[in-house]
Amino acid sequence: MTGVRGLALPASVRWRLTLLYGGLFVVAGALLLALTYALFERGSDGIGRKVSAPPVDQGAPALRGYVESSLEVQRGDQLHTLLVESGVALALMTVASLALGWIVAGRVLAPLRTMTDAARRISADDLHERLATDRPRDELHDLAAQFNGLLARLEGAFAAQRRFVANASHELRTPLTLQQAVVDVALDDPDASADTLRAACLRVRAAGQEQERLIEALLMLARGQQGLESKEPVDLADVVRAVLPPSDGAGPAVRAELGAAPLLGDRRLIERLVVNLVDNAVRHNHPQGKGSWVSLWTGTAHGLPTLRVTNSGPPVPAEQIAGLFEPFRRLGAQRTRHRDGLGLGLSIVVAVAHAHDGAVRAWPGPDGGLLVEAAFPAAYPP
Repeated sequence: MTGVRGLALPASVRWRLTLLYGGLFVVAGALLLALTYALFERGSDGIGRKVSAPPVDQGAPALRGYVESSLEVQRGDQLHTLLVESGVALALMTVASLALGWIVAGRVLAPLRTMTDAARRISADDLHERLATDRPRDELHDLAAQFNGLLARLEGAFAAQRRFVANASHELRTPLTLQQAVVDVALDDPDASADTLRAACLRVRAAGQEQERLIEALLMLARGQQGLESKEPVDLADVVRAVLPPSDGAGPAVRAELGAAPLLGDRRLIERLVVNLVDNAVRHNHPQGKGSWVSLWTGTAHGLPTLRVTNSGPPVPAEQIAGLFEPFRRLGAQRTRHRDGLGLGLSIVVAVAHAHDGAVRAWPGPDGGLLVEAAFPAAYPP
């Protein structure tokens, strides 16, 4: 580290604390020495004025002068002796204070060195380790607790990343395996007709389209997690009107109560969030003809632009709601590919909301289904 006018200061915190202790002691000792010297000098002046020569007749002025000069010399010798001896004592105590400062700084920093060694041993492969917090509740205890919290979050993030990579690999590998099997079967049949080959091509095409949907969803998820490059005025009510499912009786009944909910954000991402929530509400619902419905509400709640999507459907256990917002998590059969989609819809919703500094919450409906609320910062805060 470079100090004042390019002077190199010790890089060790222990050395810095030692020099700080020693410097404070020198300054305090010098001030005490100066004050003692000033008080002694003032007191000795008073003593010199009170002491006078014995009465003599008018013919002995030399004796008076001799006595006064002797007292002055004695007072100067005493002040000099005080200054020299105090200076020597201050120098000795400065050395002692540096030694004591080194020892005290070492004891104070010992827990910090232990925490540093433990943090140095922790890597991505052993994030389960934690720093010891079996010490009094002080600043170092709070630092260890905060660091342990950071390790816990990193461990969760690494675990989620590993699960995401494994699940994405599985999801991408399944269509490839299906395509390979369909092509192999068609090629191994020497009597395959044009219709058989056409059917095989259609199955390969369908598998390819499924891969394309998955890749687009992964790209949308990554885009939402990267944040926003630019913002524009967006009204949640206008976005919901544009993506409302048609009321043709082929799906759940749709009820919409759309009030103004302006915000600043990326319109394409907001549209994807709304589409995913509506698609999730329609997809996970009662079968057609059994009173299925979807309710959409936009407006301002607690000063924040808010979208609420509620649907009927089977009961959703409250303890499983948080898992629905993780990538490739599905209620029930989590790793089974079926008509329930890719398992990325609600993950994209959370990523888009976080990119806009918003939040997503969900609750189980009283009669089944799910209530999902997405709230965003106001476009023009009061």
